[in-house]
Amino acid sequence: MNITSEQIKSLREKTGAGMLNCKNALVENNGDFEKAIAFLRQKGLASAEKKLTRKTQQGIITSYIHTGSKIGVLIELNCETDFVARRIEFQTLARNLAMQIASSNSIQYISLKDIPQDLWDEELKIEQQREDLLNKPEAIRESISKGRVEKTLKTFTLLNQSCLRDPDLTVEDYIKNHVSLLGENIQIGKFTKFVLGENN
Repeated sequence: MNITSEQIKSLREKTGAGMLNCKNALVENNGDFEKAIAFLRQKGLASAEKKLTRKTQQGIITSYIHTGSKIGVLIELNCETDFVARRIEFQTLARNLAMQIASSNSIQYISLKDIPQDLWDEELKIEQQREDLLNKPEAIRESISKGRVEKTLKTFTLLNQSCLRDPDLTVEDYIKNHVSLLGENIQIGKFTKFVLGENN
C-alpha cells in the first residue's frame, strides 16, 4: 500500500506522534486513518503511562489573557529537564492548557484527587436523598450515588474535560500524547484563574 507524505503529516498533526511512528501506524493498518490513530494511542499511551511516575522538577510558568483582558490564567507546567521545558511543543501545551482553564467556568481543580473530601461527602449526601434512589437497597443506592457524584465532580477538574484542541481526547489524554511526543513525564503543578471583579 502506498502511504503518502500528506497522510503521514496529517496523522502527525492529529496525534503528536513522530513521523516514522505515523508511517508505521498507517502501513500496519492499510492506510485506515482512524485505526492508525487508535494504534498510536494504544502504543503511545502505554509508553506514556510508564513515564508518569518519574520526577518533574523543571518546567515553565506561563500566562494566558483572554480577549478583552477580563480573564487571565497563570499555570505551572512541569517536566523532567530544562531541554524539554524550552521546546516549543511543551510551551504550546502549557498555553493551550491555560486557554482551556480560561474557557471554562467550572474548572477549579486539576484532578479528582485534588477535590476536598468534605465536597465529596456533601455531594454524596445530596445524591442519596434523591427521590429516585430512596426505595432502592442501600448497596445499590450507594453505588449509584458514588457514580453520579464522580460524574458531577469531574466537571470541576481540568484533566477530565474534553480537550479544546482535540475534542476526541480528554485533557489528560492530550497531555499523555505530549508525554509520548517529548519522552518525559509532564505534570500540571498548579494554576490560578483571575476574573476581573471577582475575589480570588
